[in-house]
Amino acid sequence: MQSNRAQAIQLRQKGYSYTEIHERLGVPTSTLSSWLSQVTLSASAKKRLAARVRQGVVNGLIKRNKLQTARARERAGSIRTIARNEIRSYSKDELRLIGASLYWAEGHKKPTVVRGVERTHHQISFANADPSMIRLFIAFLSTCLGVAITEIHIHVRVFTRQQQRSAVRWWSETLGVPKSCFDKPSIVVSGASSGKRPKNRLPYGTIQVKVYSTEKFHRLMGWIEGMQQIVVR
Repeated sequence: MQSNRAQAIQLRQKGYSYTEIHERLGVPTSTLSSWLSQVTLSASAKKRLAARVRQGVVNGLIKRNKLQTARARERAGSIRTIARNEIRSYSKDELRLIGASLYWAEGHKKPTVVRGVERTHHQISFANADPSMIRLFIAFLSTCLGVAITEIHIHVRVFTRQQQRSAVRWWSETLGVPKSCFDKPSIVVSGASSGKRPKNRLPYGTIQVKVYSTEKFHRLMGWIEGMQQIVVR
């Protein structure tokens, strides 16, 4: 039976590192350094050792990147938790600013024009695919503009291969709005996607929330104009 030293020399001549030999034989690396310092390495052995060093560097980088990613996610989660807890509730005045800001960014603000003539009647029209945003906007309509649930009209737009009834049912249950508020849904095909939109993207389509009230439309636009004046100051 070969001694540990003889086995260590053979392994070293094959290009094994001190760490590998230690793991195989259990001999301390300090002892291996004494035994193997005079061993001459062949070209193939040197090549193997060099490859192991390169792989070690790569593995180290991967491990470090994974650790940095995990720490970054942990920091991000901590920041979000703290920030989330800073938003506990909002007053009616704050909801008015939130809703008006949402409409300023996403709502339909252009006047209705037919045959080049601007109509005197207007509607509130807000479209999005984020149910949380839609719920917030509906709360704004109810609390700040006094819109009854029966005055809200919701139009669902689904993409090809999506079930219209399932989409309407999902939005109704998610928003807590009765199906009687929903208009007949429509199917749309984006010119950019040419019908190739993945089925799992926006699985329930998008919705448009409408309120047919010229008075409430102008009131909402007045709030937006008020915010614009504050920004200018």
